[in-house]
Amino acid sequence: MSARILVIEDNPANLELMTYLLRAYSYEPLCASNGEKGLALAQSTHPDIVVCDIQLPNMDGFEVVRRLKSDPATRSIPVVAVTAFAMVGDRDRALAAGFDGYIGKPIVPESFVQQIEQFLGVKSSPRPAAVGSAPAAKPRRHNAHQGARVLVVDNTPANLDLMSSLLVPLEFDVVTAPDVRSALASARERIPDLIISDVHMPDESGFDFLKAVKADPALRAVPFILASATSWDGTSGHHAQRLGADLFLMRPMDPERFLARIHELLASKSTQNRDHLDEGARNWRRS
Repeated sequence: MSARILVIEDNPANLELMTYLLRAYSYEPLCASNGEKGLALAQSTHPDIVVCDIQLPNMDGFEVVRRLKSDPATRSIPVVAVTAFAMVGDRDRALAAGFDGYIGKPIVPESFVQQIEQFLGVKSSPRPAAVGSAPAAKPRRHNAHQGARVLVVDNTPANLDLMSSLLVPLEFDVVTAPDVRSALASARERIPDLIISDVHMPDESGFDFLKAVKADPALRAVPFILASATSWDGTSGHHAQRLGADLFLMRPMDPERFLARIHELLASKSTQNRDHLDEGARNWRRS
């Protein structure tokens, strides 16, 4: 049976990245978005290890580890601290508070699982053949759209890391941009086969980017996916559809379904291009 790893993290993008990487190595992640839920889940499930953010609302990571280590039922569970605010002395402070280990943010996808495995007492696993496409136990799938250029736009590095970990191993040509202005410049310099954009970005939003793409004759046919971790009222999805988005996704997303939808959009684009060429050939023969 694979190890169960509880991840306590209030940032949806970081939570998504960590849990996906763990699944890719065939571990069983359990998720909690705050300290109270994480503590309750640890007490009820007794995971093999707890990965806990320090900067949590209400009950921070120090209080979580204090309670876990003071309870005989959970005292022996390794607890690893994760924090983005790494300062001199923070590691020693975390270890003194009861944490068994310390990992700084941003998470490095290539080494995160190996860092966790040190506290599980297991030999580090080899990197899966396709981190982001399927768990290591599954064979790597053939990518019919190998080399397709995918422009990913997001101001959060963890989200860009996640998309890259999903797409690069499948040999997509992934180009990233942190804002709308640089994304438009990149798209116009070389037209992508697919655009994936976050909704909430500073200065200009994903909706602004979608409008600009659909207003540009050279770009308007490019399949466009909008993604958000916070628009839960349903209105954003309808707004995206009205503006011409092909797909609106809520984070966290299921990687397998997400990749399937990407292949569907690229296949649909290929069919449309082929139909357009066939129609042009028919018109040429009639002339």
